[in-house]
Amino acid sequence: MTHAAAIVDTHVVVGGLLTAAGASPLTRVLDGMLAAAFPFVVSEALLAEYRAVLEQPRVRELHGLTAAQIDTILTDLAQHAIVLAPAPADAAPDPGDQVLWDLLAARPDLCLVSRAKTLLQSAALRGRVVSPRDLIAIG
Repeated sequence: MTHAAAIVDTHVVVGGLLTAAGASPLTRVLDGMLAAAFPFVVSEALLAEYRAVLEQPRVRELHGLTAAQIDTILTDLAQHAIVLAPAPADAAPDPGDQVLWDLLAARPDLCLVSRAKTLLQSAALRGRVVSPRDLIAIG
Protein backbone atom coordinates (compact mmCIF):
# COMPACT_ATOMS: atom_id res chain seq x y z
CA MET A 1 0.00 0.00 0.00
CA THR A 2 1.25 3.44 -0.86
CA HIS A 3 0.69 6.01 1.84
CA ALA A 4 -0.34 9.58 1.19
CA ALA A 5 1.17 10.84 4.43
CA ALA A 6 2.76 9.74 7.68
CA ILE A 7 1.83 10.32 11.30
CA VAL A 8 5.06 10.54 13.28
CA ASP A 9 4.95 9.17 16.80
CA THR A 10 6.07 11.55 19.55
CA HIS A 11 8.88 9.17 20.52
CA VAL A 12 10.31 9.45 16.99
CA VAL A 13 10.22 13.27 17.06
CA VAL A 14 11.81 13.46 20.51
CA GLY A 15 14.34 10.77 19.61
CA GLY A 16 15.29 12.79 16.55
CA LEU A 17 16.13 15.74 18.78
CA LEU A 18 18.01 13.67 21.33
CA THR A 19 20.20 11.50 19.13
CA ALA A 20 23.62 12.81 18.29
CA ALA A 21 23.94 10.65 15.17
CA GLY A 22 22.95 12.73 12.15
CA ALA A 23 22.52 9.60 10.04
CA SER A 24 20.13 8.03 12.56
CA PRO A 25 16.70 7.20 11.09
CA LEU A 26 15.13 9.22 13.92
CA THR A 27 17.16 12.31 13.04
CA ARG A 28 16.48 11.83 9.35
CA VAL A 29 12.72 11.59 9.93
CA LEU A 30 12.70 14.76 12.05
CA ASP A 31 14.94 16.58 9.58
CA GLY A 32 12.63 15.44 6.78
CA MET A 33 9.63 16.82 8.63
CA LEU A 34 11.35 20.16 9.20
CA ALA A 35 12.38 20.34 5.53
CA ALA A 36 8.96 19.20 4.25
CA ALA A 37 10.73 16.32 2.50
CA PHE A 38 7.69 14.04 2.81
CA PRO A 39 4.02 14.59 3.60
CA PHE A 40 3.09 14.16 7.25
CA VAL A 41 -0.01 14.69 9.31
CA VAL A 42 -0.59 16.23 12.73
CA SER A 43 -3.59 17.20 14.78
CA GLU A 44 -3.80 19.88 17.42
CA ALA A 45 -3.72 17.13 20.04
CA LEU A 46 -0.57 15.57 18.55
CA LEU A 47 1.22 18.93 18.45
CA ALA A 48 0.22 19.45 22.09
CA GLU A 49 1.63 16.02 22.92
CA TYR A 50 4.92 16.84 21.14
CA ARG A 51 5.13 20.03 23.26
CA ALA A 52 4.23 18.30 26.52
CA VAL A 53 6.95 15.69 26.10
CA LEU A 54 9.59 18.18 24.89
CA GLU A 55 8.87 20.36 27.94
CA GLN A 56 9.22 17.56 30.50
CA PRO A 57 12.12 18.49 32.80
CA ARG A 58 13.95 15.21 32.20
CA VAL A 59 13.66 15.59 28.41
CA ARG A 60 14.57 19.31 28.48
CA GLU A 61 17.72 18.44 30.37
CA LEU A 62 18.67 16.02 27.58
CA HIS A 63 17.92 18.25 24.59
CA GLY A 64 18.90 21.57 26.19
CA LEU A 65 16.43 23.62 24.14
CA THR A 66 14.83 26.80 25.42
CA ALA A 67 11.08 27.33 25.37
CA ALA A 68 11.54 29.65 22.37
CA GLN A 69 13.50 26.98 20.48
CA ILE A 70 10.80 24.40 21.19
CA ASP A 71 8.19 26.88 19.92
CA THR A 72 10.20 27.39 16.72
CA ILE A 73 10.50 23.67 16.06
CA LEU A 74 6.78 23.06 16.66
CA THR A 75 5.83 26.06 14.50
CA ASP A 76 8.04 24.78 11.69
CA LEU A 77 6.51 21.32 11.98
CA ALA A 78 2.97 22.73 11.93
CA GLN A 79 3.73 24.89 8.88
CA HIS A 80 4.91 21.87 6.88
CA ALA A 81 2.24 19.45 8.11
CA ILE A 82 -1.18 18.50 6.88
CA VAL A 83 -3.40 19.33 9.85
CA LEU A 84 -6.28 16.88 10.22
CA ALA A 85 -9.10 16.48 12.67
CA PRO A 86 -8.87 13.06 14.32
CA ALA A 87 -11.66 10.52 13.93
CA PRO A 88 -13.10 8.47 16.76
CA ALA A 89 -11.25 5.18 16.83
CA ASP A 90 -11.34 1.96 18.77
CA ALA A 91 -9.20 1.87 21.87
CA ALA A 92 -5.48 2.03 21.09
CA PRO A 93 -3.38 -0.99 22.10
CA ASP A 94 -1.58 1.39 24.47
CA PRO A 95 -3.92 3.99 26.04
CA GLY A 96 -1.13 6.56 25.81
CA ASP A 97 -1.30 6.27 22.01
CA GLN A 98 -4.99 7.19 21.62
CA VAL A 99 -4.07 10.54 20.02
CA LEU A 100 -2.16 8.65 17.31
CA TRP A 101 -4.88 6.04 16.95
CA ASP A 102 -7.61 8.63 16.43
CA LEU A 103 -5.50 10.38 13.81
CA LEU A 104 -4.72 7.09 12.05
CA ALA A 105 -8.49 6.45 11.86
CA ALA A 106 -9.03 9.78 10.05
CA ARG A 107 -7.95 8.38 6.68
CA PRO A 108 -7.15 4.86 5.44
CA ASP A 109 -4.12 6.03 3.42
CA LEU A 110 -2.15 7.25 6.46
CA CYS A 111 0.67 5.31 8.07
CA LEU A 112 2.07 5.61 11.57
CA VAL A 113 5.85 5.95 11.96
CA SER A 114 6.74 4.31 15.25
CA ARG A 115 9.49 2.45 17.07
CA ALA A 116 7.00 0.40 19.12
CA LYS A 117 7.80 -3.25 18.44
CA THR A 118 4.30 -4.40 19.39
CA LEU A 119 2.79 -2.14 16.72
CA LEU A 120 5.43 -2.95 14.11
CA GLN A 121 4.94 -6.69 14.63
CA SER A 122 1.14 -6.62 14.71
CA ALA A 123 -0.41 -8.56 11.82
CA ALA A 124 -3.56 -6.44 12.11
CA LEU A 125 -1.52 -3.27 11.52
CA ARG A 126 0.72 -4.57 8.74
CA GLY A 127 1.04 -1.84 6.15
CA ARG A 128 -0.27 0.88 8.47
CA VAL A 129 2.73 1.07 10.83
CA VAL A 130 6.30 1.54 9.61
CA SER A 131 9.60 2.04 11.38
CA PRO A 132 11.61 5.25 10.97
CA ARG A 133 14.17 3.23 9.01
CA ASP A 134 11.48 1.92 6.63
CA LEU A 135 10.05 5.43 6.10
CA ILE A 136 13.51 6.71 5.14
CA ALA A 137 13.99 3.75 2.76
CA ILE A 138 10.66 4.54 1.05
CA GLY A 139 11.58 8.19 0.57
